[in-house]
Amino acid sequence: MPPARRSRPTTGPSWRDVPLAPVVLVRGGEGLLVDRAVARLGALVRERDPEAEVTVLEAGAYERGHLEVLTSPSLFGEHRHLVVEGAESASDAFIEDALAHVAAAGPDVDDVTLVIRHEKGVRGKKLLDAIAKAGYPVVTCEAIKRDGDKAEFAAAEFQAAGRRATPAAVQALVEALGSDLRELAAGCAQLIADTTGTITPDVVQRYHGGRVEATGFRVADAAVAGKQTEAITLVRHALETGVDPVPLVAVLAMKLRTLAKVAATRGRASAAELGLAPWQIDRARRDLQGWTPEGLARAITAVADADAQVKGEGRDARYAVERAVLTIAAAREG
Repeated sequence: MPPARRSRPTTGPSWRDVPLAPVVLVRGGEGLLVDRAVARLGALVRERDPEAEVTVLEAGAYERGHLEVLTSPSLFGEHRHLVVEGAESASDAFIEDALAHVAAAGPDVDDVTLVIRHEKGVRGKKLLDAIAKAGYPVVTCEAIKRDGDKAEFAAAEFQAAGRRATPAAVQALVEALGSDLRELAAGCAQLIADTTGTITPDVVQRYHGGRVEATGFRVADAAVAGKQTEAITLVRHALETGVDPVPLVAVLAMKLRTLAKVAATRGRASAAELGLAPWQIDRARRDLQGWTPEGLARAITAVADADAQVKGEGRDARYAVERAVLTIAAAREG
């Protein structure tokens, strides 16, 4: 009697915690995360058997019967770990042989593990469905495109390494390196290896400032300082190089909220009470020079209006951001 199949889970494991199983499907187009999931599984195999035999197959060039040969009992009894790449362009022979392997595999990890990478498309859908229906792990690694998701990824990298990074530092790093997740991960690794203590925007600027040609933080700093020409030049360059208007406005809002918090307390509240780091308070106090309560109110109102415009209420998000930047710079006196 064939082994009982487990029901398909409603939510599959992540690349961080995927367990070893007779068959594992890793799907999605975020190559870094797919690589990490596959690497984790390889590490789990080596924990079980340091002498495990690892074979990498290209699904598109697969020839019939090869899978059966590779999964047959070994003369020396070592574990066999197969990684199949490019299943989105698999040959018919691979799909048929893999279907037979999935149908015959049991629920427990014995001498053979098979990991299948499938980037995109519906090629091999019957095989993908069979793996999921059998209850084997399916890891989904969709492309990370939103800045918020990239920030979550970077924050998790620091947390996993036992390091603290301020939200502003994480955002600065995303703005510097976020166009490519591999670069972002490498940037996190460099900061973890080469620095100590809390990672702040100043630390990010020191290591990666050369990559930040026009970021929301630089735009916000110039606008708050009343430097209209510099601020508008930076914001236009940012928009022309593909920076999303929404995070630009979010950084402006965060900058002004910090100024408003510090201004409202007149320096009497502690950093803990304000929810800010001491360096943020010191920076805000310097930035507040030349600002009046009325000017700060005008700037905050302009950013609130821009936020609504870039999130769908207006027709021209670019114009909304530029107008907010000019209003902020003009609101500062002196």
